Amino acid sequence: MYQTLLTSLENGIFIVTINRPDKMNAINKNLMSDLDEALNEIKSNSDIKAAIITGAGQKAFVAGADINEFVGLSKEQGTALAKTGQDIFFRIENSVKPIIAAVNGFALGGGCELAMACHFRVASENAKFGQPEVNLGLIPGYGGTQRLVQLVGKGRALELLMTGNMIDAGTALSYGLVNHVTPQDELLPKAKMILEQIIVKAPLAISKCIAAANAAYEGNGYEIELKSFGECFSTNDMREGTSSFLEKRKPQFKGN
Repeated sequence: MYQTLLTSLENGIFIVTINRPDKMNAINKNLMSDLDEALNEIKSNSDIKAAIITGAGQKAFVAGADINEFVGLSKEQGTALAKTGQDIFFRIENSVKPIIAAVNGFALGGGCELAMACHFRVASENAKFGQPEVNLGLIPGYGGTQRLVQLVGKGRALELLMTGNMIDAGTALSYGLVNHVTPQDELLPKAKMILEQIIVKAPLAISKCIAAANAAYEGNGYEIELKSFGECFSTNDMREGTSSFLEKRKPQFKGN
């Protein structure tokens, strides 16, 4: 089904593995198209409760974009390329189902942007992050200038953007770019363990957490929180959650 991805579904968790290890999992047009299709699958398949995006092998999550596809592009073509990337990464960021990045090596350029588009990130000890586009006479085009500022602050973001330097997993953790750092062989188990805790919660409440948190950067976060909080009162999940709490039993959420 996919040219550049491997997928599997385990206990409600959909694992999307970027599978171009000979190219350090670099982003190309086919990969972008496959990611877009995978997002359709995540959205439409009711058996999928959450997703993990990771890279094949132990060297790279995604080590950047396939620069061969940049050669000879006009200003208009470059803008269109970035628009496609931004649109797909917005779909990840705004997914109503949790999508986390399991960063298993280099996450550079478009790879760092892909990781930042996910709802949060878990990294292996050998992971490295960076936006080295200035070395090519470019800037990030898939949302990297915005999300990096949101995640690590303007000063640190601008230093990384203007120097093109990489940071290691420990620094990424201290900056708040990643939530957890694990040994390589514990990366996927850690990501799964976190999602297993999330997917037993009320699905509608989870989706509203995502929407409200995203709205914090759009200036209307409190309004979205207020509206979403009220909407929760009309759901069966809220009634089940409060009843189970008062009855001292585990809730059985159904997503309605």
